[in-house]
Amino acid sequence: MNVTLAVKQYVSKMIENSGPGMKVLLMDRETTSIVSVVYTQSEILQKEVYLFERIDSQNRDSMKHLKAICFLRPTKENVQHLIQELRRPKYSVYFIYFSNVISKSEIKALAEADEQEVVAEVQEFYGDFIAVNPHLFSLNLQGVSRGQSWEPSMLARSTQGLTAVLLALKKCPMIRYQLSSDMSKRLAESVKQIITKEYELFDFRKTEVPPLLLILDRSDDAITPLLNQWTYQAMVHELLGLNNNRIDLSRVPGISKDLREVVLSAENDEFYANNLYLNFGEIGTNIKNLMEDFQKKRPKGQQKLECIADMKAFVDNYPQFKKMSGTVSKHVTVVGELSRLVSERQLMEVSEVEQELACQNDHSNAQQSVRRLMQNPRLSELDAVRLVMLYALRYERHSSSILPSLMDELSRRGVSERHRRMVQAVVDYGGKRVRGSDLITPTDAVAITKQFFRGLKGVENVYAQHQPLLHDTLDQLIKGRLKDSQFPYLGASSLRDRPQDIIMFVIGGATYEEALTVYNLNRSTPGVRIILGGTNIHNTKSFLEEVMSATSHSCDRSQGSSRHGNRR
Repeated sequence: MNVTLAVKQYVSKMIENSGPGMKVLLMDRETTSIVSVVYTQSEILQKEVYLFERIDSQNRDSMKHLKAICFLRPTKENVQHLIQELRRPKYSVYFIYFSNVISKSEIKALAEADEQEVVAEVQEFYGDFIAVNPHLFSLNLQGVSRGQSWEPSMLARSTQGLTAVLLALKKCPMIRYQLSSDMSKRLAESVKQIITKEYELFDFRKTEVPPLLLILDRSDDAITPLLNQWTYQAMVHELLGLNNNRIDLSRVPGISKDLREVVLSAENDEFYANNLYLNFGEIGTNIKNLMEDFQKKRPKGQQKLECIADMKAFVDNYPQFKKMSGTVSKHVTVVGELSRLVSERQLMEVSEVEQELACQNDHSNAQQSVRRLMQNPRLSELDAVRLVMLYALRYERHSSSILPSLMDELSRRGVSERHRRMVQAVVDYGGKRVRGSDLITPTDAVAITKQFFRGLKGVENVYAQHQPLLHDTLDQLIKGRLKDSQFPYLGASSLRDRPQDIIMFVIGGATYEEALTVYNLNRSTPGVRIILGGTNIHNTKSFLEEVMSATSHSCDRSQGSSRHGNRR
């Protein structure tokens, strides 16, 4: 199960099907992102695709010598754009691929518009999601809920994205969902409805153990997206922001023009692929090694080119040096900026207290640590608010809670009212009243013993003590111990054997820390393959936007209604 490979194969097949000759790739806003994450422009150029255009662009020139490969989401707007295109075709022939199921009536409308008979092919290729890593996908959706209910358009898009992943991976799964979340149940039912309606598409070869789709809700673990991260990919997203593998470095002091936006793709960048999940200390060492390696291989300024063979060797080798120098300068810049931010915002001290809040249950120590950091003038506004949020989630109902005085401290620091309001919003979104799980305090003896021993052994790295709730959920699932009372099956049948192919989807967004958990479990659990997806991949800022969007729609949320009390 590899979502990156699935999308790459779809794109390759589209280009192959159109045969030899010069081509234009016609896409929409979303499919442009879907393709650009798995293929570089230079890779596609090698396949005779010389032009990239948007279907909604008004000023495209007529180029009858080009074949058009159209890769579009099956939206009403795109179908209308295509109808206009086919009435006045700009290219010689059209190969049309929709990223999801398209209705018969829309196919008919396209056929009627094709009076000049330029359409050679219409197919459905189910690349309707962003393949971030081989085991991680996103739908790039922000603000999916109103209170504890779906924003209707977001439910439809999530259903399409999730069914596309199942079709791309050729899986017809059993479905389990988080009982405490009405949104999880709604999505499970919506996906099941599509599987039933399009049963011919989902008629895959039966496996001994059926695949499993598990649908979760972000509100069950609001702690994970609030923590600072220390592995490369997660840290880049937290501190700089990764958007479809791109980082905006334009605000970095003294940045050169060609590094204002850089692409970090494990598919095309060996250093990034090898360091994705390593911690910040290891990356520093590896950057140094990369630099030294580059220094050794770099062509000497006074290299003598005495014969044709020397010149040929130099020309043959030079593109590789150029590529390598680009990789070196890119990673040196990114790691340098991460270091600057860690030092400027004193993130090592901040992260240590965050981990203490997330993993330990010592109120006396916690309040002292938080108070001490709040006195630090170098603590940024976001980090101050984040610490108070973690404290509020952890000690929400503690008899000696100091939350009111921490809120006063935020006011004294001049923290904006919007940021202060977010503290209550996070508790409304993911507090004890809402959660279906024991995120904070383990109740059964086994869990308490496990936590005790984890504390006893000590953790090598104080910045990596935390494990997302998703780790325990997966662990229970793989061992066949995940309770049906908390995660029921949709429908009558259930899985008797240990699951082998697991697709997990987090409504409200997944995180790179959870992706790391899945990566490690895939490596350490032979015979089990796990894919993680989410409506989005969050860092703290985007998660807080999600929370504010959800809670601003829900005035009745804070009036003591239960998790199920707000169903529509």
